[in-house]
Amino acid sequence: MLLPAPGIEGTALAPNFRVADFRFETLDENSSTSSDAAPDTSSSKSRPGLVKRSVKRIGEDQKRLYLAPFELHNLKWDALVLVGTGAFLAADRRIENNIPHSHFTLYQATSDIALAGLAGSLGAIYAYGFKNEHRHARETGEIELETLVNTFLIYTPMQLILGRQRPDEGNGHGNFFKHHAVNTAFPGGHPIFTWAMASVLADEYPKPWARVLSYGAAFRVTFSRVMARDHWSSDMFIGTALGLALPRIPFMSVAIRSSNHSASTISGGGNR
Repeated sequence: MLLPAPGIEGTALAPNFRVADFRFETLDENSSTSSDAAPDTSSSKSRPGLVKRSVKRIGEDQKRLYLAPFELHNLKWDALVLVGTGAFLAADRRIENNIPHSHFTLYQATSDIALAGLAGSLGAIYAYGFKNEHRHARETGEIELETLVNTFLIYTPMQLILGRQRPDEGNGHGNFFKHHAVNTAFPGGHPIFTWAMASVLADEYPKPWARVLSYGAAFRVTFSRVMARDHWSSDMFIGTALGLALPRIPFMSVAIRSSNHSASTISGGGNR
């Protein structure tokens, strides 16, 4: 079982496939998470509601996510992603022309099953933590929800603006700025959400077999969407890169909120 996770306190940021050196603006424990720290009884009436706190937190996450690529220490990762995406864009049609014209339905089904299995596992962990007051399992679910919301708010504008055609649309060249709607080709939605979920699961439960299952599912989804001719290879590359990077902010903010909660509990206990 994944749930007990003995020996893991709060958020475990052990090495894995995610880009650990891609850093974001340091979170200010006093300013950015003060509304999430556990208040004492005398201040509970003035504490903002759940919806207001959640909206504020997501807004702060989005600010850091959009500013992160412009920070000096992240320029090398920007260059790596831009060069990689450019290389795949140049090779998209050649790769597409060498994909077999068969088993499309099988590839689509396997990608959907892998995605559903990963999402179902995280949902079950969150439900277990919520029902049984298991702190680590519940924290995993909270990180995942925050990650998916942040990912959606990055993914959707890119889809609306770039509007790329899929391999079976238009003239088959994958032209951009054609469909200004969600569910277009670039970036790939399946990989960005799947790799984000896999990153959360692998970080929170850093056992080798758990990482093999989570990253294996993400790879299977990415590979299958290309083989099913639903996406170009560059769609998958940029979706994977974003899916690996975006969970960093939720991990940092939840870790700080947990630290603040623990400190407040200890402080409150000492004053009684």
